[in-house]
Amino acid sequence: MAIEITTKSQEATAKHEAERREQEARGKLERQKISDEAAAEQQRTSLLQLQAESAIVEASGQATAEAQAVAESISIQGEAAVNQAQHAADAEKIKASADLQKKIDIQKQHISHQTELNKIEIQKATDLAKIEADKFKNIISAVGSDIIEAVATAAPTHQVELLQSLGLKSFMVTDGNTPINLFHTAQGLLGHSQ
Repeated sequence: MAIEITTKSQEATAKHEAERREQEARGKLERQKISDEAAAEQQRTSLLQLQAESAIVEASGQATAEAQAVAESISIQGEAAVNQAQHAADAEKIKASADLQKKIDIQKQHISHQTELNKIEIQKATDLAKIEADKFKNIISAVGSDIIEAVATAAPTHQVELLQSLGLKSFMVTDGNTPINLFHTAQGLLGHSQ
């Protein structure tokens, strides 16, 4: 029973660890996506700026001034888009970290709770086994070896009476020389006959 409890605890731990790793991977993927979008936006801004500068060189007078104004406007818009994407990436990172920490805390609490339950079950099983062992030891010491010897050497009808007087409901006594057919003995205990 203790092995089964330990196995279940280890399975739960492995499952929670896998979920945690999956959450981390999703967070990294989302941050990379936002970072890539920000880089693409910067490249677009650079391209637009170069296009605007080229138009400035080709045009003259009023057209040159207008093209420069458009280029500055596009540059400002591009910088604003980059800043917005960076802020969105930071916000997503904070949110993903908070979600991950929350799941980790919940999993730690669950593992801690399950560990305590397992300890209680193991202690209970240990205590029950000790109680049974002490009970058997006390019965044997109270009965004494001379009475056990008398039961072993007595006739079958006397054995039943002696065991009933000791308050024992199921007990098997043998002298060690006679083989016991446990198959038929078990059927007799169950009340079946062939």
